[in-house]
Amino acid sequence: MGRSPCCEKAHTNKGAWTKEEDDRLVAYIRAHGEGCWRSLPKAAGLLRCGKSCRLRWINYLRPDLKRGNFSPQEDELIIKLHSLLGNKWSLIAGRLPGRTDNEIKNYWNTHVRRKLVSRGIDPTTHRPMNWPSASQQSKEESREKCPDLNLDLRISPPRQQQQQKQEVFKTGTSSTLCFACSLGIQNSKDCSCTNASANSGHDFLDYRRLEMK
Repeated sequence: MGRSPCCEKAHTNKGAWTKEEDDRLVAYIRAHGEGCWRSLPKAAGLLRCGKSCRLRWINYLRPDLKRGNFSPQEDELIIKLHSLLGNKWSLIAGRLPGRTDNEIKNYWNTHVRRKLVSRGIDPTTHRPMNWPSASQQSKEESREKCPDLNLDLRISPPRQQQQQKQEVFKTGTSSTLCFACSLGIQNSKDCSCTNASANSGHDFLDYRRLEMK
């Protein structure tokens, strides 16, 4: 079950507070303190909701309220606190004596946001508006950590084949090598080279001749 309402709204006054109601609320709190807001209206002789009495006292009647416009120092403090706390207006109001959370929230939405935008600052992130987003920063960081790799891979012939080509180029002779010899596999049974040992300058063992013998 949910929490029961603080009062019977059908039997409470609504709308603007009168001076007589304000005087009753102030006199009761001065004499007895704030106490429990749910029972305060009946004890003070007010036909008001407990929530309405609390908001009326906090936002308008308590003696330590600061009236008038916000000072430039308060503006800068609100900006600094908002960059640290976000939209936690009650915590921000605790750092500005005499100001209420509702008053600070309204002032932020009507004045401070516009001031930051005119400075070229994002009122949400408190960074320059041309500042890259978090996704763009992560992409740039990943690029720095993992530079582009050159995947242009090439398959080169074995070193022995390159040496043979160099010898052929020097001696002017040529030889026909099979697939096994081109891979550098010596004495392969699958060798089908023609005159490989004579033309290449290497003495390969011909297993075919041994088998015939």
